[in-house]
Amino acid sequence: MKHTIFLLLLLSTAACKQPESSNIGIIERIDPALDALIEPDATVEKLADGFKWSEGPLWLESEKMLIFSDVPANTIYKWTEEKGKEVYLKPSGYTGINSPYSGEEGSNGLTLTNDGKLVLCQHGDRRISVMDAPLGSPISKFTPLADNYEGKKFNSPNDAVISKSGTLFFTDPPYGLPNKESDSTKEIPFHGVFKSKDGKVTLLTDSVTRPNGIALFPGDKRLIVANSDPDKAVWYTFDLSDKDSITRGSLFYDATAIGKTEKGSPDGLKIDAQGNVFASGPGGIWIFNSEGKVLGKIKLTEPTANCAFSADGKTLYITSNMNLLRLKMRS
Repeated sequence: MKHTIFLLLLLSTAACKQPESSNIGIIERIDPALDALIEPDATVEKLADGFKWSEGPLWLESEKMLIFSDVPANTIYKWTEEKGKEVYLKPSGYTGINSPYSGEEGSNGLTLTNDGKLVLCQHGDRRISVMDAPLGSPISKFTPLADNYEGKKFNSPNDAVISKSGTLFFTDPPYGLPNKESDSTKEIPFHGVFKSKDGKVTLLTDSVTRPNGIALFPGDKRLIVANSDPDKAVWYTFDLSDKDSITRGSLFYDATAIGKTEKGSPDGLKIDAQGNVFASGPGGIWIFNSEGKVLGKIKLTEPTANCAFSADGKTLYITSNMNLLRLKMRS
């Protein structure tokens, strides 16, 4: 009897010491290759919460901080190990240049120019802009990089990536418009994947129904685009020419069936130095090799928007609905 009571006490104590991550998410290992990326005992940690819809995480190595958008709140937050979450920039996506706006008006995807300036996909202002301030002293002053296609306003630029040669690739779904499809201010009848270079905006494709997350594979010759359409929850890849035009498109992975039973759709994504894809999708973060083989998943309790690596690739930050999460990668 004494041994039984002692064992129960041990189990109770162990349960009390379980990390907060135990009820946030788990690692699902599908292929042994995942072991080279994530430690067997890795856990998901909650770093901060209380957001309306967290998106667009970006690690700023020069500032040793993570920044990320809270889209409905029109705010970019920062997170540091020392101080936790703090407001970084407000307003971030709607600054009043259009008519009164309601909806998901804040910034969404965030990236850096090749010379280290902050680039924002601004839902409310319906453009992609660069912040006219140093990263360490942010202010809501912006210069547009792309704000129209053939004289028509974008819907709501969602995510962006910049190649080493300086070409800006971005997606333009309707999610930032107050009334989405039926919005009277919608000027472009399709949802495009675009590129912009030296002020010239070019349509790459209008065949993706809900283009969302976008990233470049190492070498900048292959582009991946997430389609957040629940009826076609897929990822596409596109081969790029030397002039950054699409030469061939193909299906990377189809998660439509799983999307009917799991929370979330293909959304933001990042690619590591080896070409492995970490993509938000139904049920959490999907991890693929460069050819679309599923290596595993980070299964999360909340719909997941996006993720970002630290500069050394040893930490993955995840924006999941109202939460900011972290997963330590294999060192």
